[in-house]
Amino acid sequence: MRNFNVGQSPAVQGSRRWRQGVFWALVSPLFMGTIPILAKLAYAAGVDVFAVVALRTIFAAFMLWTAVLLFKREFIGSSSPAVISSLAAGAINGIGSLFYYASLSRIDASLGQLVNITYLVFVTVLLRLAGQSISLLTLLRTILAIVGIYILTQGGIGTPDWVGVGMMAIGALTYAIQLVLSQRILYDTPAPTMALYAMTAMAAVVTIAWLIQPSPLTAISTAGWTAVLLMGFTTGLSRLTLFLGVKHLGSIQTALLGMLEVVVSIILAMFFLNERFTLVQWLGALVLLVSILLVRFERNVPKFIDYWKFFWQLHLRR
Repeated sequence: MRNFNVGQSPAVQGSRRWRQGVFWALVSPLFMGTIPILAKLAYAAGVDVFAVVALRTIFAAFMLWTAVLLFKREFIGSSSPAVISSLAAGAINGIGSLFYYASLSRIDASLGQLVNITYLVFVTVLLRLAGQSISLLTLLRTILAIVGIYILTQGGIGTPDWVGVGMMAIGALTYAIQLVLSQRILYDTPAPTMALYAMTAMAAVVTIAWLIQPSPLTAISTAGWTAVLLMGFTTGLSRLTLFLGVKHLGSIQTALLGMLEVVVSIILAMFFLNERFTLVQWLGALVLLVSILLVRFERNVPKFIDYWKFFWQLHLRR
């Protein structure tokens, strides 16, 4: 096969890689934004919370394995460190998803969005600790994203359930850890390979939690199964496109572009759940979109840091 990248300057290759990353990082929230809407439809159909989490993740893993086995078996094989690291990242995300959905049973969705947005802060701090530089524009966009979510949810501040808030914060932290780990894993691992093993580990974790307190599958209605299977389909695609974004763009830029997920969810809620935007919410959406659109001025290709070396050196200093 002819390699069209031969002879291209590093600047041209970097620009091409940046555009690819922006594309995938913007596609991912289009899928992710549908998941909360489908979850609400599943809950309305009477499906148990943990059954929703487990079944949609199992189906997502099944879908990825089926696609790889049928069309791209070369993505199955990889180095032991890559597979183990991908499984670890997926397991961490699986634990976080349990906290995320459990918290939504205790706090309002608007307050949940406010707390969940802290994953941007966690990603920024973790990357700085690992030695990656963060531009002033990135910091500005992070602040704009947080302000936009705050306005979009109209503050979301009532009398908070601090247990629920704590659960959501744990979910945000675990998602940030997965994003930061994925940046290193994807340095020399194809995105489909990481998505395959990360989703497998995630499915295993949430299935164990579901089996501890199972609900009968026969009680799920046709509407419930439809919502859950669609959640699984969008979950699998959202993770694949998320990792493609991280591979080309880095964790922090992918996380910032992922804020589009909130706007997608609210727009879909207007059509399918008869929810309506207030004037204040439109202002919040505008602030959030400004943060997203400013990515065009982020010209630097991310410096991918060898985290394994960083943690090994940290261990030797003890």
